[in-house]
Amino acid sequence: MVYGRRRQGKTFMLDLLAHGTGGFMFTAAQQSSAQNLQMLGAAYAEYLGLADPVRFATWQAAFDALLRLGERRDEPTLVVLDEFPFLLDTEPSLASLLQIAIGPTERAFRKGRARLILCGSALTTMRSLLVGTAPLRGRAVLELIVPPFTFREAAEFWDLVADPEVAFRVHALLGGTPAYKAMSGGVPSREDFDQWVAGGLLDPASALFREGNVLLYEQPGLADPGLYFSVLGAVADGAAKRSEIAGILQRPDAALAHPLTVLEELQLVTRSEDALRGRRPVYRLAEPVIRFHQLVIRPREAVLAARGGLRVWRDVADTITSKVYGPHLEDLVREWVLAHAGATTLGGIANQARSAVVACVEHRAGHEIDVVAIEDLPGSARKVLAIGEAKATEKPVGDGELARLDHLRELLPPSTASTQVRLLLFSRSGFTKELTESAGHREDVELIDLDRLYQGE
Repeated sequence: MVYGRRRQGKTFMLDLLAHGTGGFMFTAAQQSSAQNLQMLGAAYAEYLGLADPVRFATWQAAFDALLRLGERRDEPTLVVLDEFPFLLDTEPSLASLLQIAIGPTERAFRKGRARLILCGSALTTMRSLLVGTAPLRGRAVLELIVPPFTFREAAEFWDLVADPEVAFRVHALLGGTPAYKAMSGGVPSREDFDQWVAGGLLDPASALFREGNVLLYEQPGLADPGLYFSVLGAVADGAAKRSEIAGILQRPDAALAHPLTVLEELQLVTRSEDALRGRRPVYRLAEPVIRFHQLVIRPREAVLAARGGLRVWRDVADTITSKVYGPHLEDLVREWVLAHAGATTLGGIANQARSAVVACVEHRAGHEIDVVAIEDLPGSARKVLAIGEAKATEKPVGDGELARLDHLRELLPPSTASTQVRLLLFSRSGFTKELTESAGHREDVELIDLDRLYQGE
């Protein structure tokens, strides 16, 4: 089983694999079952070098023939059915027919060496094949979800490792989807970045212009797309709790349980608990291109068509810094803490990295902590290793942020801070000379700029 959102490279990867191993690959289309069966017969005949297309009478006959390809040689033979959800749309019984075809008493199981891969982009459909009483449950030996590139992988793919500032901007706007590199017109530099955005992302004729809409419409079974777009818009604008989203939409809190769950399943929204207090879930956008679409493109489609992208891009500079770059840097620092931060940086190995809100009697308010690094292992007490703050402003971070972190550390529940909690300051634009000197005299403070975020630990 191989699945993931569109444009992540699934088909490209499997096509290379099939070609490299001499395997068979068929990509279904959005058409009738009979048309797909006819196309499959033609692809099957071409693979075998037959002069005339093969006409399969039934899908059962087609599956039997495909699985017998594994009898043609001693080594395993790859058989790929790509866009499998398109086949299920018009022939729901296919999963059951496959269950029969690969059963332990069938010829394919006893004599063949076929290795079958089912691939698709409809996440809910692909997941449903292996859950509950689904016919194929227990049959898969591999379930591979193809995610977007991580921020470090994306920097390498875009050839931007040497310029983490541009790598960060690109990832904040487009995320890690490989296809967006070609769709956006190539790799930008610092000098032409504004023009790159205006001429690609903000051009109504660009393929990326409506990508934020397409990602949602590509998933089947959404009865009320307007509701889902409204939820995405509220989260993009900063609403993180279900009650906050409900307030913006003017709907009952309970009415959002289902759409939020669906958006999680589609990997468009992530849900995480407060690091210090349970049952306080926080929702965030998982796909940067949706944030960009909701905050910049959707409210200004007519203006973009009339005035051009460059002028609009300059007009929304404050929004980009505060609502795009800011939240994105917070996401990256939590990823960095889990995937890249060394034990000497954190004072241990964190297996949780979440945000938190701590109450403050002095200021009569709750203070947000961008990242809380936690070590929570069986047989050991749960402890906070470090807390951190992320700043995506264009000005260097100064001593004031370190003083704030000192204050936040004092507010941590004593039961969770059994060790000396480290303080992490992340900055897109570096640090002042004063802060650098102050941190140099302390063993409990770590300063992480973009260079270290992208290449250090």
